[in-house]
Amino acid sequence: MDSVHGSTMTPSKSRLARTFAKVLNIRPATAIDEAPKVKLFDQEEHEKLQNRVLMDAFIAKVFATLSSVKAAYAQLQFSQSPYDPEGIQSADEIVVAELKRLSELKQSYLKNHIDDHSPETTILLSEIQEQKSLAKTYEITGKKMANEGRLKDSEIIFLKEKLEEANRENKSIERRLNSNSSSSSSPHENLHLSTLNPSNFVSALKQSMKSVRNLVKFMITEMEFADWNLDAAARSIQPDVVFANTSHRCYAFESFVYREMFDGFGNPNFSVSGDRRPRKAKRQQFFFDRFMELKYLKSKEYIAWKPSSSFAKFCWFKYLRLVHPKMESSLFGNLNQRSLVTAGEFPETTFFTAFAEAAKRIWLLHCLAFSLDPDGASMFQVRNGGRFSEVFMECVNEEVFLSPECRREVAFTVVPGFKLGKSVVQCHVYLS
Repeated sequence: MDSVHGSTMTPSKSRLARTFAKVLNIRPATAIDEAPKVKLFDQEEHEKLQNRVLMDAFIAKVFATLSSVKAAYAQLQFSQSPYDPEGIQSADEIVVAELKRLSELKQSYLKNHIDDHSPETTILLSEIQEQKSLAKTYEITGKKMANEGRLKDSEIIFLKEKLEEANRENKSIERRLNSNSSSSSSPHENLHLSTLNPSNFVSALKQSMKSVRNLVKFMITEMEFADWNLDAAARSIQPDVVFANTSHRCYAFESFVYREMFDGFGNPNFSVSGDRRPRKAKRQQFFFDRFMELKYLKSKEYIAWKPSSSFAKFCWFKYLRLVHPKMESSLFGNLNQRSLVTAGEFPETTFFTAFAEAAKRIWLLHCLAFSLDPDGASMFQVRNGGRFSEVFMECVNEEVFLSPECRREVAFTVVPGFKLGKSVVQCHVYLS
């Protein structure tokens, strides 16, 4: 009985044993199955993170390259005005190289070849490159704005001088009107052909000298902004001349302007081809009418009124002769003014306005010369090395007389002199 009882199992105990057996068999199997799944999940996340870092590094390289292109293009624009051939070439090479790099990055992306051994380092280096490019762009922008500011300051100074000159002329006209006993309604009536005399010519010459001096000041300012070597430029006009003061270089530039602008002064047509030439008997009245027609008008107003006039042709011809294409391109970065002048238009620039004012004063002086004498006025200059004469010459650098080493020799003629009938108008010379 005992043996049978010891070997026999109750139903409840049998079910409990089977349950333990199942638990013991299932748990190890479950642990073994989950381990590969967790490992596979971690590997996918790592690959996604790595691909994201690679893409971030790739995008950083793209933006850094774009910033380099932008900085190089800004340098290219800045080097064009004033004209800097070396700067243009250097910036152009950088633009080409960076665009080539962008093309390579594009091909790498399309072919899915954006591997990088150290993407974190690439991101840092790209950020550094981008910041350097941005700093360079800002620096170039600052220089450009500084140049534009200096140019505006120069224009302001020029316009202030013009305003002061206009105010002086207005006061002079007002004084003449007040002193005139007749109540004339127009200042034109105060001047007649019969009342002209050489003093009118001298007065007009002084006005011409003021306008030329303003034009030369503006030219020198533009040359300084364009980093010209003013000493070399002055020597090219007046070689072998030693200036006592650097400010005296302006006289060399003035002599060049007078030489070009006064060329043909003794001819009734004054360098204007196809201009009608009146008979000698009517020449004085003809030129006096021309003088009065332009005297009280601005150059732009007169050209707009008569775009095909002899004065307009004179302006176009003298500008193209005075301002060389290379000079215009160097000073202004383009040939826009030249193109407009060639087309017979009036450029809306401060420089051309100053030139037109000088052209107007010289044109009026020419008209006065033939109004006073039907044969006009003959010009004269003093050869270099000639002795100074107070009768025929006026010295522009009078401080030279204070030097004991003064030789009183003419280095060059700045403003030509004139013989008008029996009257002589002194020339202006620079002494060495």
